[in-house]
Amino acid sequence: MPALEGHRTYDVVVIGGGHNGLVAAAYLARAGRSVLVLERLDRTGGAAVSTRPFAGVDARLSRYSYLVSLLPKKIVRDLGLDFRVRTRSVSSYTPVERAGRPTGLLVGGGERRTREAFARFTGGTHEYESWQRFYVMTGRVAQRVFPTFTEPLPTRDELRDRIDDEEAWRTLFEEPIGAAIEDRFADDLVRGVVLTDALIGTFADAHDPSLSQNRCFLYHVIGGGTGAWDVPVGGMGALTDALATAARSAGAVLATGREAVRIDTDGRSAEVTYRTADGESTVAARHVLVNASPQELAALTGDEPPAPAEGAQLKVNMLLKRLPRLRDDSVDPREAFSGTFHIAEGYEQLATAHAQAASGELPAAPPSEIYCHSLTDPTILGPELAEHGYQTLTLFGLHTPARLFDRDNDSVRDELLQSTLAQLDAHLAEPLADCLATDADGRPCIEAKTPLDLERDLRLPAGNIFHRELSWPYAEAGTGRWGVETRHANVLLCGAGAVRGGGVSGVPGHNAAMAVLESGDD
Repeated sequence: MPALEGHRTYDVVVIGGGHNGLVAAAYLARAGRSVLVLERLDRTGGAAVSTRPFAGVDARLSRYSYLVSLLPKKIVRDLGLDFRVRTRSVSSYTPVERAGRPTGLLVGGGERRTREAFARFTGGTHEYESWQRFYVMTGRVAQRVFPTFTEPLPTRDELRDRIDDEEAWRTLFEEPIGAAIEDRFADDLVRGVVLTDALIGTFADAHDPSLSQNRCFLYHVIGGGTGAWDVPVGGMGALTDALATAARSAGAVLATGREAVRIDTDGRSAEVTYRTADGESTVAARHVLVNASPQELAALTGDEPPAPAEGAQLKVNMLLKRLPRLRDDSVDPREAFSGTFHIAEGYEQLATAHAQAASGELPAAPPSEIYCHSLTDPTILGPELAEHGYQTLTLFGLHTPARLFDRDNDSVRDELLQSTLAQLDAHLAEPLADCLATDADGRPCIEAKTPLDLERDLRLPAGNIFHRELSWPYAEAGTGRWGVETRHANVLLCGAGAVRGGGVSGVPGHNAAMAVLESGDD
């Protein structure tokens, strides 16, 4: 741990060394501010890390977050990050059994191929033409909305004017996304593939009047101005390693093993008390940036915490000796798994799973989606594993709210994992268990994380990967100029719980840094 003695006052103290905290630290240090980052764990990176989770196995997996869409290229350029992403040649594959035979829908590989795939699967041209019109519309919204994420918050009317498309505004911002999906698409499976972007990490029905599903959908289709979800070369840890290097190179002090426990502020100056294995210490700062949840912010400042928003996902990491063969032998597994492999995500299946979970039951057919990082980026595998055809699989389960695990997290996790893998096995020509690699102790290379595991490991309130309900990307009452402000003038929220937070984006870190620099405090 770097020594802090002799330097007890900083321009800025950042609490939390996840990717947003590192973005803020790098920007502020490059602007000449003295910056201290306090991280309670023994490493920086937060949820955006790569680890070797399986004993004695040289596979470096993105353990929690795993794809990149919302990180603006502006941040990569501004900070000179040594970080790259690769596009996936296939967007998605969704297997299903129809008329007693295995089939599926492959999206990607070029417009002609996708059109032909839709025609074979649906028996006509309507669904593909509707698909094209719908995603041309969301693409226009992405081009106009995403650049605003690193600007001061627009008002609702300003954002509406910027989009300049009343149909798109009504579809995405005013009516439940389920209405748009049912109006545009007839095929149940096509409807389900569209809806999944509205449900990842969000426990909601397609017609939820809160429109939380719409906000989730919006964040999933606007990233980068295109909506593309790309693979980080070297794993997600490559990003946070690059950010840590950028922050240190600019002069920021990154202090791990130091847990912030209190912020005392009068709005002009602040003191941050932190705890180490040796006891408590205090540093002073003009500004404090909190890269943690709104609940953690309230605990630090002594304010009343907001009610946590419930997380709802199952995260599973696997290492395989080989990719499994598919029952649908018209599709190469290397293509099917290189995009998003949807499981039990037909429209009615998603509605049923939500209703069952809302009533307190595990979904009978748990919906989930999988992709294989190593097909696009084999650098995450050691040379021997790559040579022998090993592959990683990442699974993200939907409609599994934290409340389902309260009675017995371990046993419910095991039950859910088995039923989720059974849904996958139904579309495979061989059991997934036969393809799993084993670690140095002979155990299958598979690990699962529930919302309660994420709350324990990462302090995500109720396991919510967004820290709270996602916000609309415009100013509302109390959101402030940048969406990072709190009731304390010199304490800013720079984590995913800020307005326009959520996902691996760096946007809250950038915006908190801009708010500090705009304040003019030297």
